[in-house]
Amino acid sequence: MTDIEHGASEPIAILGAGNLGTAIARGIVRSGLRTPEELRLTRRHGEAMSDLAAQGYSTGTDNLAAVSDSRIVVVAVLPQQVIPLLKSIASGLDAERHVLVSTVTGTSIEAIRRHVGPALPVVRAMPNLGIQTLNSMTCLALDEVSEPSMAEVERLFDALGETIRIEEENMAAATALCACGIAFFLRAIRAAAQGGNEIGFHADEAIRMAAQTAKGAAELLLANRSHPETEIDQVTTPNGCTIAGLNEMENRGFSSALIGGMVVSARRAVQLLPATSSE
Repeated sequence: MTDIEHGASEPIAILGAGNLGTAIARGIVRSGLRTPEELRLTRRHGEAMSDLAAQGYSTGTDNLAAVSDSRIVVVAVLPQQVIPLLKSIASGLDAERHVLVSTVTGTSIEAIRRHVGPALPVVRAMPNLGIQTLNSMTCLALDEVSEPSMAEVERLFDALGETIRIEEENMAAATALCACGIAFFLRAIRAAAQGGNEIGFHADEAIRMAAQTAKGAAELLLANRSHPETEIDQVTTPNGCTIAGLNEMENRGFSSALIGGMVVSARRAVQLLPATSSE
């Protein structure tokens, strides 16, 4: 029996039940790994979680209490909040029992260790909002101290989508491609839906059609392990409507704009590091 299976009676703490923290909680419940009652969700303003409490989640504002009751502790607060939070829970963390998983942009494992000690297993995770539908791409990074706990963390996030191990130095890039990337692809779907509206479909129809088409395109690549251009070639005929549309998009800078957005987001993620690494 795995640690996570055995831990069905052992709660998971999610400190910072904002958009991402709540998405992680919903994904865990949807996956069947835990019930709402087996999750400990905290937020500075507890009243913001009233809907979650009504659904059976254990909610509150006491981070230390949530930590004391859990094994896996997910820290999902904003970058400017992470150092005060770590200081406030340090006394309740036990290196023999707890595993700390940080989703905080720009905060290195080294910076975290300055506040929680050198022996505590610490894993950085960069999931995205697809986690609530079990479709996240989660990037994981760790140091040597945390290696024994990595399999447990991987099992958790594997149940919520796909995982990949990366070097910690690439976490800013992972933030741009995967976490920010959800917004980029949603914007592309919105643009496609607006185009559908322009050519004759009602807005709700166009969004549904564009989203399902984007889902199909993504699943083609994942199922076939193919390059996008390989699949594009399947629907692109000489002098046809597909190539005409693709060329118009490229003439207007579609690819270069998306690449540029990724680069800018990655640079901004790096810029967050000094503010969250300092005392």
